[in-house]
This record gives sequence, C-alpha cells and structure tokens, in this order.
Amino acid sequence: MADKYLIDVIAGDGIGLEVMPPAMECIDLLAARHGFDVTWRERDWNSERYLRDGAMMPSDGIEQMADGDGVFLGAVGSPGIPDDVTLWGLLIPIRREFMQYINLRPTRLLNGLSARASEADSIDIMVVRENVEGEYSEIGGRVYRGRPDELAIQEAIFTRRGVERAARFAFELAVRRGGRLISATKSNGIIHSMPFWDEVVNDVAEEYPKIEVESVLIDALAARGVLRPDSLDVIVASNLFGDILSDLLSAVAGSIGIAPSANLNPEREFPSLFEPVHGSAPDIAGLGVANPVGQMWAGAMMLDHLGRGDAARELTDAFERVIAAGHTTRDLGGTLGTREFSDAVLEQLNKGSEFTISERRPA
Repeated sequence: MADKYLIDVIAGDGIGLEVMPPAMECIDLLAARHGFDVTWRERDWNSERYLRDGAMMPSDGIEQMADGDGVFLGAVGSPGIPDDVTLWGLLIPIRREFMQYINLRPTRLLNGLSARASEADSIDIMVVRENVEGEYSEIGGRVYRGRPDELAIQEAIFTRRGVERAARFAFELAVRRGGRLISATKSNGIIHSMPFWDEVVNDVAEEYPKIEVESVLIDALAARGVLRPDSLDVIVASNLFGDILSDLLSAVAGSIGIAPSANLNPEREFPSLFEPVHGSAPDIAGLGVANPVGQMWAGAMMLDHLGRGDAARELTDAFERVIAAGHTTRDLGGTLGTREFSDAVLEQLNKGSEFTISERRPA
C-alpha cells in the first residue's frame, strides 16, 4: 500500500469553493493519524477561467493530471454560461479521457435523518451508472440553426463491451452485498438500445447464478424508489437513467446535498474522480450555508479507492455522528452553516465518542 498520494483538486464554481476546503482538512487530519501523506495540486479550472481564457481548463489539462492518484472535484457551473459549456469543458472530458466508465453513487439513510417520501427506516442503495457512453454521447448535431425547420439529432451509443463491464461491476458489487440486483430498463418503449441492454445484462447474469436479478422499467423503478426504497440494493443503469435515478434516491434519503459520486477507472490505468452530486448551487453560493457532507463523503470514497478504508470509515462515521446528534445544515432542517458543521466533524474526528456541540445559527 502506498503511503503518499498525489491528488488534483478542482474546487470549481459556486459552493464547490466552500465545501472543498473542509473536506480537504478532514482528509489531512486522517492522513496524519493513519500515517500517509496527501499532496494536493490545486487547479483554478472553473467558469472564471472560461470567461478569462475561453476554456474551462488548459488544453493539456488531462496530461497535467495523468500522473496523479485521483481527482477531487467540487462543482462546475455558473449563471450566464450554458451548462453544456461548463460540463463538456471539464468534467466529461476527464471522465472519458481517463476511461472512468463506472459512476458509483451510494444512497444511504444516515442516522438522524428520516426518509422524505416514504416511511422507510432503512435505505442502503448502490447505483452503478454506465459513465462514458449511452444517452450522453457526443454523436449528433444541429442544422438550420435559427430557422423554423431547425433540426437536432442526438445519438445514444450502447456497445456490448460498455454494457458488459458496467453490468459485471454491478454483479460483483451485489456478490459482496445482499445478493440482489436490479437492471433499469425501458425496453417497452425504446426499441433498439434497451432490448440490447437487457440482453447483455442477462448474458452477464448467467455468470452469477446466485444473484437475484430483476429487470425493472425505469418509470416503475423511480416510483419504487420513492415508495419502497428499502426494497432496493444494487442497481445497474445506463448513463441517463443512472444519473436521474440516483439524484431522486438521494432526495428521498434526505437531501441531494449529501450525495457523493465516484467516477471510477476500475483497472486503475488512469486516475479516478470523486465529487458530490449537488452541483454549484449558485442560489446559495457565498452564503456559507452549503452542506459539505457530499464533498466529505466523496472524499471518503476516494480514501477507500486508495486503499485507506479505515480512514474512509472514520470520516463517514464522523459526519454521521454529527447528524445523528441533531446538528445539521439548513437543507436538513438545521441551523448550522458550512463552517460550523465542518468544525463539528473535525471535532468529532479528534474526540470520537466524547464529541458534543451546541448548535448555533450561522452568521
């Protein structure tokens, strides 16, 4: 196991600039305790850079990060700049150039929180999202722009290899968990790609005869995620379906502000990227009220990926204990600001079970 790690940090835009520093502080504290070192390479790649230089990151940005052990991303997106510009100028090129074909999104009902849209008292779901093809392909185009007959074509790309590797990753995860897997589909309405998806998933399922497999239409699965989230365990889904479904499940479990995401290159030929799901949230940026749990949890996923599982568990235990004690940010019904909540987590990491805090209103 390595004892030194080189991590590229892209705080990005909006609340990413606010939640990134405390997450890094937590990791630095744990690194010192567990005897490893993290060197941060901070990159000022964001919307301000785009407005200044015409690009979200340098033309050789991928090459600059290629020798690193991971990428820690806050959020990208800014009012006045189209989302496709910010996303396709930074995050998606990183995912594709580093072949991060698995997007792993956990949803768990943390101690102290209640499910928002059901009476479930236990939610523990892993969404395995295919991350580099599917509906988010860049194949297509627009013609006759600005005219009444303007046309847009967007092609969805599903390859056997792409579906197989996502399905196999999900089945392996199901082996280590509850032995159940759901494949999200829409083969009753999408005539070519979804029946193909079903066929490939079924082929992979033959390698895992002990896994209980369901194929569920995405609309029915979304309803089930709201009404019976405790019936779900591992879900494998296409790029679009996995994206939307994981956001919905996070909201059901408390708040999209707590949801983490890992963009994985399972073979470790390239760095993997870790980020919260919440986005840049310009409506609350600069107010000091953003929930840092998503960034911290993404940091824990990064630590686990680096082989530092003990440190990862300490971090998730710490923020969960703070929440369980009733000390939360506004999106979870509390009054703590970003800094106050982060200080509480750092105090928990230092004091363990002796931790106490008096909740205060943020300035």
